Amino acid sequence: MELSNERISDFLTALASKDPTPGGGGASALTAALGAALGSMVGNLTVGKEKYRAVEADMYCLMNETAQIQEELTALIQKDADAFAPLSAAYAMDKSDPDYDTVMEKCLREAARPPMEVLRLSCRMIELHSEYAKKGSVLAVSDAGTGVVLCWAAMYGAALNVVTNTRLMKDRLYAQRLNDEVDRLMNKYWQLAEETYDRVYRELKKPKKK
Repeated sequence: MELSNERISDFLTALASKDPTPGGGGASALTAALGAALGSMVGNLTVGKEKYRAVEADMYCLMNETAQIQEELTALIQKDADAFAPLSAAYAMDKSDPDYDTVMEKCLREAARPPMEVLRLSCRMIELHSEYAKKGSVLAVSDAGTGVVLCWAAMYGAALNVVTNTRLMKDRLYAQRLNDEVDRLMNKYWQLAEETYDRVYRELKKPKKK
């Protein structure tokens, strides 16, 4: 099943089943892709308006990058599932097999790659949403806030799906490099996501001027 081309209802049915894929990594990729799509929505509701002419060039730059990120995140839904299949087979190997450690290590590295990329892209989208919230149409500021929350959630989900693989790796130096990057990204971007959301929330709570 090509997960990125499935209807939402079919994807949710597959996600809720006992099958190991799609799982948390794919769900995180989809969540971030939804967040990215909301960024594009903000951009499309901003460009072409005389009121926002001064930021139109910036908005087009944001939209171009957002579209690329959304495409990559959508592809990662399937890549995450594909990367888990060999790992699932490795778990079934006899641990006395002389190739067990080598195969398992390779599979763990491959399984960690898609969620690591989802994490990186989610963090980048948090940065972009901060800009959308500042420069986008006031009519769409709630969409920027919603988008940053979705990317925030995807960031946390992706991080869990990286470290569930690194904890089993024999190569602890490689595992630690990944863990360090996860920690660095999480420590930086949860704050930016929270600041962006709070700014939007406070702005929306203000009484509308008559």
